[in-house]
Amino acid sequence: MPQLDFQLLLHGQFYDWLLSGFLFSLQLTGLTLVLALPLATGVALLRLAPSRIAQALGFAYVEGIRSVPLLVHMLFWYFAAPEALPEGIKQWLYRGNVEATAAVIALTLYTAAYMGEDIRSGLRAVPRTQFEAARALGFSYLVSMRLVVLPQALRITVPPLISQTLNLWKHTSIATVIGVAELMYQAQRVETASFRGFETFALVTAAYLSVSLLITALAWAFQQRYPVRAA
Repeated sequence: MPQLDFQLLLHGQFYDWLLSGFLFSLQLTGLTLVLALPLATGVALLRLAPSRIAQALGFAYVEGIRSVPLLVHMLFWYFAAPEALPEGIKQWLYRGNVEATAAVIALTLYTAAYMGEDIRSGLRAVPRTQFEAARALGFSYLVSMRLVVLPQALRITVPPLISQTLNLWKHTSIATVIGVAELMYQAQRVETASFRGFETFALVTAAYLSVSLLITALAWAFQQRYPVRAA
């Protein structure tokens, strides 16, 4: 049985690679979350809008995004989308960190489609009388949603949104296929250079598990502090 040596990966260059990948995965999760939440809210409002055209747009977005695997989204935004841009913009993108940009776009659109459905469910859980009362006071559809319905819906929606955040954290690992220097990408570099496959991926597993458990604990704590009661 080969002797395990975790110390080799906890110091020097290998440690720096793994740490930078871990931090970049966290940054990717945080940035995507900041972008996906308002987009998801907009999609949910479209799905419940009085206009059939708006409903159709929201439906098309959700079903179009969710029907395609995340891996395909990643590859599309990295390989296909830049080719449709003017040459100057395309060269500017390739001079920068186009891999990270493509990953953020793919993760944002994908996550927002699922979060949008969660927010829509929360909006529908708010009694209809709340919306009707706001409309009776002269508020428009958007103002009624923003000031009256949405604040109540978000409290109901927080637990599933935290679950989607957990999925987002795990989905960042798929960005390795387009060369994003996140945790899995750096783990492959370390494994190739050190020939310590078990130790490398044991540490990576522990990193993903630790953050996932933290997110799960936050969801549990929120549910205990703010239990959802039937209206």
